[in-house]
Amino acid sequence: MTDEPLRIGVLGAARIAELSIVGPAHAGGHRLVAVAARDRGRAEAFAAAHGVERVAGSYADLIADPEVEVVYNPLANGLHGPWNLAALQAGKHVLTEKPSASNAEEAAEVREAAAKAGTSFMEGFHYLFHPVFRRLHELLDSGELGELRHVEAMVAMPAPPEGDVRWSLPLAGGALMDLGCYSLHALRTLAPWAGGPPRLVAARGGEKAGAAGVDQWLYADLEFPGGVTGTANCHMAYDTWQMSCRIVGTRGEATAMNFVQPHLDDRVVVRTAAGERTEELGRRSSYTFQLEAFAAHLRGGAPLALDADDALTTMRLIDDCYQAAGFPVRPRTVLPATG
Repeated sequence: MTDEPLRIGVLGAARIAELSIVGPAHAGGHRLVAVAARDRGRAEAFAAAHGVERVAGSYADLIADPEVEVVYNPLANGLHGPWNLAALQAGKHVLTEKPSASNAEEAAEVREAAAKAGTSFMEGFHYLFHPVFRRLHELLDSGELGELRHVEAMVAMPAPPEGDVRWSLPLAGGALMDLGCYSLHALRTLAPWAGGPPRLVAARGGEKAGAAGVDQWLYADLEFPGGVTGTANCHMAYDTWQMSCRIVGTRGEATAMNFVQPHLDDRVVVRTAAGERTEELGRRSSYTFQLEAFAAHLRGGAPLALDADDALTTMRLIDDCYQAAGFPVRPRTVLPATG
């Protein structure tokens, strides 16, 4: 049945889950079957606040629950890979927060596990499903901007507190992992108008004081086969929030003012010889569009723009950026043996 609700299990009681899965699940009439957290009290509070049917004793218990068909993973970056692998090996569909793994080697294992399980895996680049970013693609398709020549994406935010997991190298933290993956992925989606996928030309970054190997900011220069140039930038200790993507063509340009959080700012500003206009494309949550797309895939067989192959390609580019900027690739987290 194409209208049968998804049965979702949530790993962790992270705040992001309220926006990224709870709201979209309720909007789509899906079931939040179970939640698990390191602290059972937090899981119980999360379940009570958000209409989750029950609390699992552990992440492993949630994954083993036969009623859970989709595992949503919003854990710390370093826990994405191992728990994505565990869920796939248990035969579950997986919707994971980005990045899908700590490094390309682990992402390749995730891809292999998804193929072996025959289940669906999606990395949560939710922005791709929203009309704001789709509009950039439409403008390129229409020819209004002419031929694509340059693209620049900047994803930046004020600094998280000291001691935040996003500053932890063992937990695969860093600006590129948390923010820059959006910039890189956004550039990758423009391959159809740029002669093919981009390659890294150069990268530079700055280290977080007191956190060896962790990037506070990283700027990457890329080039497409057709000669189109791009910059994919990120900063995790910026003066303000900035999450923009600007595409420049031979006849004009367009900027999505906040492509990562279009529910806060849905403007696309278009400039051509005819003048400037601002299009407002709706503040419905990009996470809701994303879950709708995943449900349409699982229930109706609709094609999915994001899969384990796409996640591996992005992760390889992330590793390339780290190495080019003089940082180590993120270490993987090994879960303790059980049984």
